[in-house]
Amino acid sequence: MEIQRRAFLGTVGVGALAASLEAQASAAPAPAAGSKWDVSWTDRLTRKHRAVFDSIKFANGAGLFRAVIWKHENKDVYGTPPEDMNAVLVVRAEAIWLAMNDVFWKTYNVGEAQEFKAKEPGKFRVTNPVASTSPNAPPEFADMNIPKFLAGGDIVLACHRAFGEVVSLVKKVDKLATDEEAEAKALTFVLPGVILQPSGVFATLRAQEAGCQYILASS
Repeated sequence: MEIQRRAFLGTVGVGALAASLEAQASAAPAPAAGSKWDVSWTDRLTRKHRAVFDSIKFANGAGLFRAVIWKHENKDVYGTPPEDMNAVLVVRAEAIWLAMNDVFWKTYNVGEAQEFKAKEPGKFRVTNPVASTSPNAPPEFADMNIPKFLAGGDIVLACHRAFGEVVSLVKKVDKLATDEEAEAKALTFVLPGVILQPSGVFATLRAQEAGCQYILASS
């Protein structure tokens, strides 16, 4: 009887802890009046399985690939449908260039400027590897791009501090007078649906507070 009682109390304890964590996530404070930051993405973190993929290196888009593979593997192992999983990708530090569209990459010669190597010896990438998927890619890679990731209800957050590198490149190449002018122009090249946050650290920790498990997705 005592063993059964302890097992019952243990089960109750785990359930209470889960409920407590869920309540804490839902009880997050509202943004301050006048805040320019969009944190409404946290309201979408309601699925049973939640994970945040912290991408700090360019790594040819490995952070996104790992997020998509996580969803594939949960479906393969447990039969978990995609609508039961929230994946949050945070691009920060060197990975910030993954938030930019191919027009930006070509206009500002990102591959050469950042020395992102192409497969061909001596050449640099000319496009963002996760802005789209090559028509020649195998079927299992068809959804490994940011537009399809977002279309599936997942979230991509970009670090505003790292975005300063993007702004600096635009300012230098276009010979703009102010950072504000350069940032306004740089923002027009961000992939649709990517949400800028004050920093990647803020975004990653906020996702964890909202119930996401953490993994370093590129290093």
